[in-house]
Amino acid sequence: LPDNLQSEPAVQENPMVSELHDIPELDAPTMTIGLYSFTDKTGQRKPADNMASLSSAVTQGAEVWVIDALLEAGNGTWFEVVERVGMDNVIKERQLIRSTRENYEQEATPLQPMKFAGLILEGGIIGYDSNTVTGGTGARYFGIGATTQYRVDTVTVAMRVVSVGTGRVLMSVAAEKSIASYGAGQDVFKFLDMSTKALEIENGYTVNEGTNKAVRAAIEAAVIEICY
Repeated sequence: LPDNLQSEPAVQENPMVSELHDIPELDAPTMTIGLYSFTDKTGQRKPADNMASLSSAVTQGAEVWVIDALLEAGNGTWFEVVERVGMDNVIKERQLIRSTRENYEQEATPLQPMKFAGLILEGGIIGYDSNTVTGGTGARYFGIGATTQYRVDTVTVAMRVVSVGTGRVLMSVAAEKSIASYGAGQDVFKFLDMSTKALEIENGYTVNEGTNKAVRAAIEAAVIEICY
């Protein structure tokens, strides 16, 4: 890669971190909420020119972004998130602690009870629409030309908050984010010496907005909508 395209690993910033922090702090006790999964329900695969692709078009770990957005809402005053995605690991570790204490402590110290959630957040990535907008321009004059092309995809997420005590859906929201791609190129194509020789020069570049960043932004927008 060219030097100007190489970079060191860096912590990814929330696309809408300021909007999450600008949510008014909750003037009530923090709500305990659990998230079991936030899955890809689109069934979309990455496009390929000559073969079927087994890679999904969107992330399969979107619950990471949901948990992060819930923890950031209102500077952490809105939600207390309890672990449910890795619940099996938590239970196994608690069993190990309990077994170790019973075997090696004369008076085994009991574990604190796990905290239960009054709310459950459900939902997933429900849409990934490709080529919702396409276009471009191009021109050639005496073998010298330039072209530009653009494309817009759209990702849609939906989430709902469910009361554990009653099973009632308290709120349901959806959010979408556009993913823009842009390409530009220049080329020269001429015949020289009575068409016996050809001169061809091409130059171009493309810019693609990250799909993961778009999914994360849509998730954060949905969490903001829930809080308001």
